[in-house]
Amino acid sequence: MKKIFITSLLFIALGSCTDLDLVPKNGLVESVAFQDFDGYQSYIAKIYASLTLTGNAGPTGDADLSIINDEGFSSYLRVWWKAQELTTDEAIIAWSDSGIRDLHNHTWGSDNQFVRVLYYRIFYTISLANDFLRVAETLPTGLTATEIDKIEEFKLEARFIRAYSYWHALDQFRNVALLTSITSDLPSQVEPQELFDFIESELTELEDVMLPAGQSNHDYGRVDRAAAWALKMRLYLNASVYIGSDRYTECIAECQKILNAGVYSIAPAYPELFMGDNHVRTDEIIWPIVHDGISSQSWGGTTTLIRGGIGGAMSDDMKNGAPSANEAEADYGVPSGWGGYRTTSAFVNLFPGAATDPNGASADGRAIFFTEGQTLEITDIGEFTEGWPTPKYNNIEASTGLRAPGVDFVSTDFPVFRLAETYLTLAEAQLRSGGSIDATTLGYINELRMRAYGDNSGDVTMGQVDLDFILDERGRELYLEGSRRTDLIRYGQFTGGAYIWPWKGGVDVGTATSAHLEIFPIPASDLIANPNLVQNDGY
Repeated sequence: MKKIFITSLLFIALGSCTDLDLVPKNGLVESVAFQDFDGYQSYIAKIYASLTLTGNAGPTGDADLSIINDEGFSSYLRVWWKAQELTTDEAIIAWSDSGIRDLHNHTWGSDNQFVRVLYYRIFYTISLANDFLRVAETLPTGLTATEIDKIEEFKLEARFIRAYSYWHALDQFRNVALLTSITSDLPSQVEPQELFDFIESELTELEDVMLPAGQSNHDYGRVDRAAAWALKMRLYLNASVYIGSDRYTECIAECQKILNAGVYSIAPAYPELFMGDNHVRTDEIIWPIVHDGISSQSWGGTTTLIRGGIGGAMSDDMKNGAPSANEAEADYGVPSGWGGYRTTSAFVNLFPGAATDPNGASADGRAIFFTEGQTLEITDIGEFTEGWPTPKYNNIEASTGLRAPGVDFVSTDFPVFRLAETYLTLAEAQLRSGGSIDATTLGYINELRMRAYGDNSGDVTMGQVDLDFILDERGRELYLEGSRRTDLIRYGQFTGGAYIWPWKGGVDVGTATSAHLEIFPIPASDLIANPNLVQNDGY
């Protein structure tokens, strides 16, 4: 199956690449580690792996970062997802680890451990990419022409992943250093415009020379030119936030590149996009972060997304009052849950009728909630049974109905870019640039809603599609996929009092919060280490 290539690379990466000091983890000196093709293949695998795995010895041991006690908390995908979701109406967590409740309370500071790990994770991946480009600049003799061509592909992919991480830095920290090579000099911050321009220029150079668009057209899990289009699409959609200039025309152009590629279509069933065999959903998923419960194990990644959202009656071996042996495994494909995150009533209310339906479901099939034994409103954050869990992700194979490979860990891939996002981004960019959408774009939106409703009962008209509708529809379609914080900031609803949700600002009914929170602080530890850096305003 298509996961074999990338997961085998991730397996190789566990024992043979680099840490923050950029010394090969297998103990070999550089001249030995990179004397043949395998060294370069292992290194690019490590760069991919750095987006979700935490170290070089499986789920724990020989960690990439040593700045947090629990290695699982240091997963790039895990900390980025928390920053994007726990700070919003889509997710609230019962755990009381130091600093974690600061996220939905909007009370984090420069010493918050989750903000710190996110910052260092971003720059760890950037450092790996920079070092790979350095060692791949001069290749050893003896490589075949095919191997040389493959390494050239790897270099393009390393540049993309570097740009992807720099987009996270721009989106979340805004004022950071821009490094494109390994150096011992202390870097200085650049203006957001310079970082924006770098990401844009990199993606523009890459988009015509990367692998062809479509995960089914190359080894599964590798980035391709459609991933470059999708990242540019996001960059341009949020340009007014990042640099104060509208780039909606360019955003529309990137959307059209994806639509005109001729390799993508909407998957027939929404839930299958988030199940244990979603690697077959290459019709809609443009680029995934690959996970495998056997060969790429992590207490972060999608293992956290699935097990972190299971608790209460979801795993009590009693389903609707009747015995149900190992319910967590039967329903979600994992041995147990961790009783962590669930959603707020404000998010439930995005689905008309969901909050009042006794079964906790609306006509919209995207409303994946669990309500048995749960209250809709949250009076105690630490009580998992308050608030509705949202088990959108699971480790069951849609094709077999059985548990996907893995015991404690899952095989569900994380969709970074999907065609559905392209549809909604196109609509928003058209509204912001011209005041209305065209008939083709309306058809795209109704295509998503027909999948959600099972028929055309959820169709909308041109007059119903305004910016508020698009924000709500992005919530309904893209929830828990890491877009909510960025979307709310773009709409002016993340901080301030324009939109209040339960526990925003640390108050059960919610309250307005300060605008400076739209950018995370530079960690205090980095400010001490590098006097060239200046803290973001408000911290």
